[in-house]
Amino acid sequence: MSDRLLNRDARRLFLDLHGLSEPVHRKLTDSELADRIERIGFVQIDSVNTVERAHHMILHARNRTYRPKQFARLLEKDRALFENWTHDASAIPTKFYPYWNHRFRLNAAHLRERWRKFRRPGFEQETESVMSRIAADGPVMARELGGEKPKDANGWWDWHPSKTALEYLWRTGALAVCRREGFQKVYDLTERVIPEAHRAEEPDKAETIDWLCRAALARLGFATAGEIANYWETVSNPEAQEWCRANLGNELRQIEVECVDAEKPRAVYAFDDVLERLDDAPDPLPLLRILSPFDPMIRDRQRAKRLFGFDYRIEIFVPARKRQYGYYVFPILEGDRFVGRIDMKHRRQEDGTLHVMGLWPERGVKFGRARRQAMDAALERMRRFCGAESVTFADDYFRPDG
Repeated sequence: MSDRLLNRDARRLFLDLHGLSEPVHRKLTDSELADRIERIGFVQIDSVNTVERAHHMILHARNRTYRPKQFARLLEKDRALFENWTHDASAIPTKFYPYWNHRFRLNAAHLRERWRKFRRPGFEQETESVMSRIAADGPVMARELGGEKPKDANGWWDWHPSKTALEYLWRTGALAVCRREGFQKVYDLTERVIPEAHRAEEPDKAETIDWLCRAALARLGFATAGEIANYWETVSNPEAQEWCRANLGNELRQIEVECVDAEKPRAVYAFDDVLERLDDAPDPLPLLRILSPFDPMIRDRQRAKRLFGFDYRIEIFVPARKRQYGYYVFPILEGDRFVGRIDMKHRRQEDGTLHVMGLWPERGVKFGRARRQAMDAALERMRRFCGAESVTFADDYFRPDG
């Protein structure tokens, strides 16, 4: 085999590495679910709940037996997961915790500088006060420490001093999320949340960079230095470039990956055994499934465009009149290709239905009888998963012309 991956092979490898080629019907134990999350690396936690929370949708897309209570047990009881940041708030395997110490140090320097820039009073005193209160009285939520985020706040540094301190202490590792109540984070001292065995490890900066780059490339299969850096968003681009240069010809090789639409092949890095990994990767499952907009496989929008020809962006922050599709539109994956996108909402406070406002096939994709039946089945699964009473459709929901 040459040192060029055909587009279909690159897709096959990438889908397998992201846990989308495993059987979806076999019930997973909590331990097996933790292994699935470790395989992906993290699952993003987002507050938007138009149908179901992002982390639950990410896991349900990979195994239809998944239920949210499993996630809660892993995070709150078994402590197999911890909450902190990758590119955004995420649930991360706790065994990775030692490699977040470097991020905590970076955050501390960055956030202190930001605080000084905006000269918000009371912050330094509040960090000590918040730590003392939690040490003495136990876990707290932000609302217990002096109010909610002001409407005119420009960022966390504009919040009430106590809440600002709480966010700072979490992002720098002094506090950890022990559970959620009504999706609100509950914070406690890190030593009461993260098992001592993981807190005791202290890899240095070089060891951390090496681990983060290796872990990113293992989950991407092939990547540029920039894609490696962006995976966890802790390593800088120059650090990732240096790691690639240092390991090229030792454990790494350069290959080309074919992109869609006859775009020029992209030069990337891969481990020496990438072709063996490809041989072991199964064919994509011929399933139609609805993904979260924050699914890790499309987190890098440009990579998704090059590999799958899927040009996607979330339009939450786009004014309604300027949206091309909708507020929170879900990608539709079938096998190894994206066949459409769907705008839907669980109307919990209205009639309890899962209501479909729009469905847009991708260019050149026809929704014939078989695909419509598969779509109906996917919507029925989603209805059961989110607890909606039925699936309803807007009169003009199907929009084959974009």
